[in-house]
Amino acid sequence: MNQDACFLLGHIVKTHGTKGQVVAFFDVDYPEDYDDLESVFLEQQGRLIPFFIDSMEPQPKGRYIIRFEDIKTMEQAEALRGTSLYLPLDELPELEDDQFYFHDVIGYTVVDENHGRLGTVKEFYDLPQQQLMSMNYLDQEMLIPVMDEILLRADHEARELHVKLPEGLLEVYTQPANPDEADDADTEDEQQ
Repeated sequence: MNQDACFLLGHIVKTHGTKGQVVAFFDVDYPEDYDDLESVFLEQQGRLIPFFIDSMEPQPKGRYIIRFEDIKTMEQAEALRGTSLYLPLDELPELEDDQFYFHDVIGYTVVDENHGRLGTVKEFYDLPQQQLMSMNYLDQEMLIPVMDEILLRADHEARELHVKLPEGLLEVYTQPANPDEADDADTEDEQQ
């Protein structure tokens, strides 16, 4: 299994107890959708390795106490601290027709309500303050906040992502970086 065929479920935060249990954080919107997992893939030295689950106890705020089949000691569990957890893409919950997962819309054409076709979705950044979508626009990267009122819907058949950009955002990417340079260019044109 490789990472392209999987999605990031979360990571192991710390050990729990002395018998090899770990505390994992599921970084997803609805952690309870994954209450009955039988196995997960753990990233180890750049590869995804399957780990089978003996037991899983839900905790508050998307955390779980997990006991893996072959992890029996605190030392073995400690070696897993910070490890990322992955699941195959086909285990993602089904969405409504106009909803989408980020990986689904990479390469889609971005269509704004007011400006029409703009560019192509490149990737998504998960920053601490907020998530951003990167779009290729006029041969440069344009960042768009990921918010329901901005990213409206995905048309999977047409491979389009419909958006309503905040007023002025597009202009930020079309204005010269230094307003003085634009003035200098105008002055040069006038002198010639």
